[in-house]
Amino acid sequence: MDIESFLQDQGVQFEVIPHEQAFSAQEVAATEHVTGHIFAKTVIASGGGDTYMLVLPASRHVDFQKASAAAGCELMMVGEDEMKSLFPDSQIGAEPPFGSQYGLQTIVDEHLAEQGQIVFRGCSHDRTIKMSYADYERLENPTVAPLAI
Repeated sequence: MDIESFLQDQGVQFEVIPHEQAFSAQEVAATEHVTGHIFAKTVIASGGGDTYMLVLPASRHVDFQKASAAAGCELMMVGEDEMKSLFPDSQIGAEPPFGSQYGLQTIVDEHLAEQGQIVFRGCSHDRTIKMSYADYERLENPTVAPLAI
């Protein structure tokens, strides 16, 4: 997925923000001087024969009991090998929060859905993308549920 082309094709306004290479979502948020409440991190989980993209604020952690309830089945994180096959165009851990573009169901934490803007990784550990949450929701149409603690 070329995230920038995808967003341009959809007529979405967004900003690409280059930064020093960073790996944790909280590190990136701090580098860019944005709150962890609007920085969207992705966690990939599977269960019930399906794979899910869980999207939550960098300031929170996945509560797998809540995530499993939202998915309707018990969820477990996928391994790095599966991540490589699911996201061949993205560095591991830098997947954009558009699970539908990869054939995954997307569930967004309710706290992130309350934000006016979101910032997320743009397929690499050295750039992020900032856009309105409303545009993200319109494009992705995720399930919104409590996922995080």
